[in-house]
Amino acid sequence: MEQRELGRTGVQVSAIGLGCAGMSEGYGKPDDAESLETLTQALANGVNFLDTSDVYGAGGGEELLGRLLRQQPRDAVVVATKFGLVLRPGAPPVVDNSPEYVPTACEHSLRRLGVDTIDLYYVHRRNLEVPIEDVVGAMAELVKAGKVRYLGLSEVSPETLRRAMKVHPIAAVQSEYSLWSRGAEKTMLDVCRELGVTFVAYCPLGRGMLTGKVNSLNGLEATDFRRRLPRFADGALENNLALVRKLDAFATRYGATHAQIALAWLLCKHPHVVPIPGTKRVRYALENAAATRVKLPAGEISQLDELFMPSAVTGDRYPPQAMRGIEET
Repeated sequence: MEQRELGRTGVQVSAIGLGCAGMSEGYGKPDDAESLETLTQALANGVNFLDTSDVYGAGGGEELLGRLLRQQPRDAVVVATKFGLVLRPGAPPVVDNSPEYVPTACEHSLRRLGVDTIDLYYVHRRNLEVPIEDVVGAMAELVKAGKVRYLGLSEVSPETLRRAMKVHPIAAVQSEYSLWSRGAEKTMLDVCRELGVTFVAYCPLGRGMLTGKVNSLNGLEATDFRRRLPRFADGALENNLALVRKLDAFATRYGATHAQIALAWLLCKHPHVVPIPGTKRVRYALENAAATRVKLPAGEISQLDELFMPSAVTGDRYPPQAMRGIEET
């Protein structure tokens, strides 16, 4: 597995990480035994960068990762988790960035993960009413206390990142980025490169659409949250599936899967990007990890850029309500 530096920390992480959200919610019924096996096999194949959040599975995602960590040397895993989205019974989550909440959230995450220190701690979503300087200032106290090693931000603007960096070094910015979610190309990717910040791309496979394995909503469980996403809605889905079929020729030419081509596009285009495709299946975790072997030349990267112009994608990435806390990248 290739390695990439996490920001300017000197820490090396696998060029492809593993997003753990779907192991506890969102993509049908969880299966802890299968998820643990997937995590174990991913580590055995060089994937050492594992990403979760305190909101996934109402804390269950961190507890699941904690079970894995008890079976592994602590330095074998770079653990990333997030705070800031607070669940409410029967209502959408609220965004809490208050400095008073930061240490409380961290203590809960440490307990669920079963560790003394979190390697990378993100603000999951941004509350514009709380100055980012105050949020990062509170997070910096966690670093001083030895409870967190490095800080990250999720779904923030370049301006927010620059302001945050004046308070404390930021190792990573996380946002959705893939062939069909390319907002980060406007400014954020360049700013991260300038500042020495790793850009962590979540949903680099378009929530499974770019794998070519999603052909209709019929194959998704009733509880699968993709049924509520605009890009999977009737009308949009058919257009987006036609777009995904443009990966066929690339996959054939390289003897690769659609997913591997989509990940190789990210890796070959940006040396400071680390994609974290999510899966709860061993097969797909190993398939994704092998994408580092696919080397796309500049000409084919440009072809993919043209084929997947943002204007060709139908539907927003989230419903309007879920866009709260997401800044323009």
